[in-house]
Amino acid sequence: TGKPKGVMVQHREMLNFLCSMRDVTAMSAADRLLAVTTISFDIAGLELYLPLSTGACVVLARRSDAADPLALQALLAKHDISFMQATPATWRMLLDAQWTGSAQLTALCGGEALSAGLAARLGDKVKSLWNLYGPTETTVWSSCYQTGLEASASSTVPVGRPIANTRMYLLDAQHQLVPVGAVGELYIGG
Repeated sequence: TGKPKGVMVQHREMLNFLCSMRDVTAMSAADRLLAVTTISFDIAGLELYLPLSTGACVVLARRSDAADPLALQALLAKHDISFMQATPATWRMLLDAQWTGSAQLTALCGGEALSAGLAARLGDKVKSLWNLYGPTETTVWSSCYQTGLEASASSTVPVGRPIANTRMYLLDAQHQLVPVGAVGELYIGG
């Protein structure tokens, strides 16, 4: 909304999120994540705590490097990065700067809608690409979807399935489930 708000996240909610993301991404002690998100953005929780909880390494990018596509490319190569989480704008910035990609990199994308066109551009340059969705109130990400190259350039990528211990419902104005293909409001619980 653009309006600052406080959201209380308990340790058990963060632990559920981290365990679910560990299982989904299969991050292990052999991995290295490049952290590019400012600490004031809730998605930084994944970048800092997921690698530490799996024994992986966290490489912290300076704010100036996170905004510079050539500096990001250099960090990805220099530190042999296997995971990076960023917004579509950051991934687009890298691609527009002629980044050739990395066959070992798992790309995590969230914070705004991932277009199918960007997913297709990025998907063939990385090991795997995950679209992540979730409002801050649900503890970072609520759902994830591993993309394929099947998407068309005219649509967005699905938000995917809920993470562990999370439920998603598409409801109408009377709070009833809508049929498949119908428009509704997304409700998240868990």
